[in-house]
Amino acid sequence: MISVEKLLAAKPKGTIWFVTPNDMVIDALNLMAEKNIGAVLVMDGEKLIGIFSERDYARKGIIQGRKAKSTPVTEVMTSKLFTVTPDMDIEDCMNLFSEKRIRHLPVMQGDTLLGVLSIGDIVNAIIQEQSTHKIGADTQGYLKHSLSEHLSSISEILFFLLGAMTIVELVDVHDGFRVVTDRIKTTNPVKLLWIISWVAFILSSVLDNMTTAIIMSALLRKMIRKQKDLWFLGGFVIIAANAGGAWSPIGDVTTIMLWIGGQVTTLGIIKSTFIASVVCLLAPLFVATLVIRRQSDPADTAELKEMTKESETTPFERNLLFVLGVAALLFVPVFKTVTHMPPYMGILLGVGVLWYVTEFIHRDKEHEVKHGFSVANTLHRIDSPAILFFLGILLAVGALEASGHLHLLSELLNRAFAGNIYVINILIGLLSSVVDNVPLVAASMGMYKLTEFPPDHDFWELMAYCAGTGGSILIIGSAAGVASMGILKVDFIWYMKRISLYALIGYFAGVAAYYLQHHF
Repeated sequence: MISVEKLLAAKPKGTIWFVTPNDMVIDALNLMAEKNIGAVLVMDGEKLIGIFSERDYARKGIIQGRKAKSTPVTEVMTSKLFTVTPDMDIEDCMNLFSEKRIRHLPVMQGDTLLGVLSIGDIVNAIIQEQSTHKIGADTQGYLKHSLSEHLSSISEILFFLLGAMTIVELVDVHDGFRVVTDRIKTTNPVKLLWIISWVAFILSSVLDNMTTAIIMSALLRKMIRKQKDLWFLGGFVIIAANAGGAWSPIGDVTTIMLWIGGQVTTLGIIKSTFIASVVCLLAPLFVATLVIRRQSDPADTAELKEMTKESETTPFERNLLFVLGVAALLFVPVFKTVTHMPPYMGILLGVGVLWYVTEFIHRDKEHEVKHGFSVANTLHRIDSPAILFFLGILLAVGALEASGHLHLLSELLNRAFAGNIYVINILIGLLSSVVDNVPLVAASMGMYKLTEFPPDHDFWELMAYCAGTGGSILIIGSAAGVASMGILKVDFIWYMKRISLYALIGYFAGVAAYYLQHHF
């Protein structure tokens, strides 16, 4: 409840208007008219002796035939005063107004006059307090609703990623990916570059770019002897993994976000960005092929290591887990299309099937061996900090969306570039090489509503491509790059000197291919 002291402090200073006992009624009326007030105090020096109001003039002046110019104010003023102190509150004031049928209350501290409160001041204070409480309650309700809504949508993404990473780790722990890597035998640097790149491109569309980069980097580290060849191939794995993940609804975190959010559909994103993604890899591959052939001796070969590690799984188990893992990941878009259920339910169904299969095929093995291949043990290998990172980033972006900042940013971009979706998305892609693409895409999803750009609009599909491939320009610009950097120990400056130009060529070549596909 607002106190009298607080209410009085909110009023402008110097608002105590008064007359003296020697003043006439006309003087008091003129002062009231000039200040647009309904009453004035009557002061004898510093002592309050009465109050004169419009009601006093009507009842004691006009009705009784007294003339304003000749009647002293003391004859018509109210001498019996009701006052309040600073420690009282507005409820006390309202009680006095109601009980005593008065409209003004002098505020006294002992014998000292501090000010005057009118019934209008009290009513306004009550209305303001009620409005504040209502706004506070509405704000609290809005924040609670926004938090629940964003946690719900973010949880769908995180559960999907958790399920996908579990399936990939489960296939990897069974050496299932040797189905692919054991078939790579060539030592020709150009052929090896093309094979590694296209394997990464295809795997990334089925798995995701970060997982593909981890698997391919780990395999390259086992296969390649020379550091310069290892880093060069690792750089193209990043380009290929990001390009392959851009056209698949499950190939990159950002495309997953757009897909789950309803901005793109499975067939829509594939048809619109597949050619651009292929060109994004083809362009740097052609340029790199020319550079390698000019700089290398025709007799040069890539030195491969011997793959001497013995697998603890049988060929049947490796092949079975590889087929089931890939099938579980490919099943998700079909599950979403047929059942109209969230994708995370499809991926968790796949995890359940693989869990049952692994428990069944290892049922006769020793407990320690069996535990090493179990889903429970595989969960310990998942990059949980990355999941929590995504949670924090997406919640932060949700806060910006709920507060309206993203809407302001979208208006700024629209004014600056006249709503040109190519310029806006190219900038988003370039920024994603410095800033993680997850918050950029999440911010864009908050900035631009589906009412402005409906599902499968060029804006969303081009964003999926740009945000997915722009991160290749710098090694720190994508999850695939960061993962490869950690596994292969690729130097940041070396990558910027030797790989960034290839990635930039591929990025703009893909944008050009997308533009030609959709406008000619």
